[in-house]
Amino acid sequence: MTVVRAGGNIGIPGLYVTGDPGAVDEPAKVGSLSIRIGLGWAKSCCFTTGQCPVMKYNRALMQAIIHNKVQVAKNVNVQVIGLDDAPKGYVDFDKGAAKKYVIDPHKTVA
Repeated sequence: MTVVRAGGNIGIPGLYVTGDPGAVDEPAKVGSLSIRIGLGWAKSCCFTTGQCPVMKYNRALMQAIIHNKVQVAKNVNVQVIGLDDAPKGYVDFDKGAAKKYVIDPHKTVA
């Protein structure tokens, strides 16, 4: 809210805040976020939440992938791991690793 202009919009797409008994602090355990609502009110911000309108971008994204304009695996930080490394991958993912793991048990992914 400190960077949005007065009267600006703040969108929070794809943020799923539900209870997480294993969270690092008490508010997160019940799905509570702390935001400066007073600042948002003073600046007359508009808040929007919900899922991203993925179908709106679906065709353009598909065309970009087909024509090699984007490399999806690179953009989402994919790391291919073997089946033996899967338990460690799940642990890292649960800790919030900024990676998407693809488990390749037969070593067929280049």
